Amino acid sequence: MTEDEHWARESLRDIALAGIREQRRARRWNIFFRLLTIALLVTAVTVLVIPGIGGGGLVDGPHTAVVRIDGPIAAGRDADPERVIRGLEAAFSAPAARAVMLEINSPGGTPVAASRIYQAIERLRAQHPAKSVYAVAGDTMASGAYYVAAAADEIYVDGASVVGSIGVVSRGFGFTDAIDALGIDRRVYTAGESKADLDPFAPASPEAEARIEAILDSVHAQFIEAVRAGRGERLRGEPDALFSGRIWSGQASIELGLTDGIGTPRQVAREVIGAANRVDYTPRRRFIDQALNRLGSRIANSLMDAVRWPALQH
Repeated sequence: MTEDEHWARESLRDIALAGIREQRRARRWNIFFRLLTIALLVTAVTVLVIPGIGGGGLVDGPHTAVVRIDGPIAAGRDADPERVIRGLEAAFSAPAARAVMLEINSPGGTPVAASRIYQAIERLRAQHPAKSVYAVAGDTMASGAYYVAAAADEIYVDGASVVGSIGVVSRGFGFTDAIDALGIDRRVYTAGESKADLDPFAPASPEAEARIEAILDSVHAQFIEAVRAGRGERLRGEPDALFSGRIWSGQASIELGLTDGIGTPRQVAREVIGAANRVDYTPRRRFIDQALNRLGSRIANSLMDAVRWPALQH
């Protein structure tokens, strides 16, 4: 065999072996991607179909049942009232739960959402009179979040927590001078003389402002009533200051009777409730809900930064 023939044969052999190796590699990757696809499909079905709740239902020993309220209290947010109420119902129903703890880190939310959670706590306390409710603040427990906490038997804070803001607000902008400067002719057609009240592109009438103030006062009165019912004689500050919408540090809130003492969730569970084992009953959000919520929040925040229409907020 000549040297050229030997080289050609070796080259063909190398090419054939390379082809075989490439086929094996492709086959392995094909198997890998099929398995990955199956795993993703199973995961997708799980997170889409099974919302799930915290693992509290599987706990038999004495424990503190925790329900978390994180972020704005509003429909579609992490602290969606329906989600929080499902967690509360599971926590109160757990036979081994010594007490229910609300771990709150929220700046507030809408009046209706906060009121629904407050009413649910009142209802569940009546159904389960042996179980006390404790609220423990994180960085913030203000406005609608404090509304919810007022339903608890006792409220604990960190000295640096932000507490209070017992008030109601409606925010908006007026663009009348801007559209006049731009020479824009605003055209609005309504059926109902008050339908276009507080249109940001038209001057606000005294009558429209009086109507929105009346609504704010009514909602504020409901908030104050809930706080008085929950805190009772423990309130020590002047009403004009307590219910002015001001915020206080956690330490100052204790002195005013808005809260009861300094304590972390771990300390309250161990030293006040007597059940150091804390079990989270907050329903887990489905993965798809979390992703859509993040996307929706970013879009909404971008739009709201541009134009904020009047909306009631605690």
